[in-house]
Amino acid sequence: MTQNNIWFVTGASKGLGLALVKKLLDQNYKVAATSRNIEDLKKEIGQHDGFLPLQLNLLDEQDVKKAIARTIEHFGGLDVVVNNAGYGQVGPFEEISDDQARKNFDVNVFGTFNVIRNVLPQLRKQRSGHIFNISSIGGFWGYPVSSIYAATKFAVDGFSESIAHELKIFGIHVTSVLPGGFRTNFLSPGSLEWADQNPIHDYDQIRKGQEEGLRKNDKNQGGDPEKGAEVFIQLSKETNPPLHLFLGADAYKTANNKIESLQTEMEIWKNLATSTGFDD
Repeated sequence: MTQNNIWFVTGASKGLGLALVKKLLDQNYKVAATSRNIEDLKKEIGQHDGFLPLQLNLLDEQDVKKAIARTIEHFGGLDVVVNNAGYGQVGPFEEISDDQARKNFDVNVFGTFNVIRNVLPQLRKQRSGHIFNISSIGGFWGYPVSSIYAATKFAVDGFSESIAHELKIFGIHVTSVLPGGFRTNFLSPGSLEWADQNPIHDYDQIRKGQEEGLRKNDKNQGGDPEKGAEVFIQLSKETNPPLHLFLGADAYKTANNKIESLQTEMEIWKNLATSTGFDD
């Protein structure tokens, strides 16, 4: 097991990110935590010797570069990176505008790219480090009325899997975390963005069903953010951490259901799907 003392956490003013930062500081880790609103971050965390609050625009690569440089200068290094910043985009695909889709990708995907691109020189130099990319169980199973959000999280998961192979030779670990429902404000008004185009009545039933489900689950999710945060800390100490982590009993159940369904579907269509080779 290894000890990683200096953390860089994005999207730290609420949700799992906030729970993680608080727990890290309670355990005397050093944490650079970012948010779009630094005052919210300071209010939530308070004063702490090991705490470096940073206001950060993830879409501005120069801003990202400066934040990472300041972290390294302030703490003398950087060990663990948690790409937690992101938001949910919901609504039937046909009702979501191109602008909304691109904005969700900008934050959830390209913001993550900007952070990793700029932390890698330090991690390669020291030949160590651990990157946690927060995907979602919605990045493994595409839920209805969540197509754009699912697309961003599938992208994060696939990207994580690919770079894990590239970075292994440098002693850098990558873990794609696919959480289920945690009792945060993720499903609350203001944390989800709904489609901004005129509703299409053909989708009324599926849209209303999803709206009811989100309202019912808001603040009733089964996952405890405190326990989720502890998992990150434990994994950061492992010498052989997982590439994919389905976080939460609900995430595990959904993943297993998809795997079983996928295997069944593959077997049904195996003969046709594998009939494409040349007849030698």
